[in-house]
Amino acid sequence: AGIGKCVATDLARRNARTILACRSRERGQAAVEEIRAATGNPAVVLRLLDTGSLASVRAFASAVLREESRLDVLVNNAGVTGLPFAITSEGLERTFATNYLGPFLLTNLLLG
Repeated sequence: AGIGKCVATDLARRNARTILACRSRERGQAAVEEIRAATGNPAVVLRLLDTGSLASVRAFASAVLREESRLDVLVNNAGVTGLPFAITSEGLERTFATNYLGPFLLTNLLLG
């Protein structure tokens, strides 16, 4: 939703293979279908990613490196705000993990 969906739509309009990295399979797939319909680009795909989980970030990066021949643009747009204090299963504060640590790790893993 929001800025991320707008950026993905614009990239798809430019005929780019576009990977939507989403926490929710249902919402992500709905966005994929909407973007495909709006742009006519069938190369819009969904991959699951929770930037609040470093294990999820590592799995996502590994799959991208294995399945994609190249990555030209990375848009880190995940973020949460206003959530009650919580600790992830990896022992990290949830908001910090989601907004900072996960995107930082993802970027570094995809640098090659």
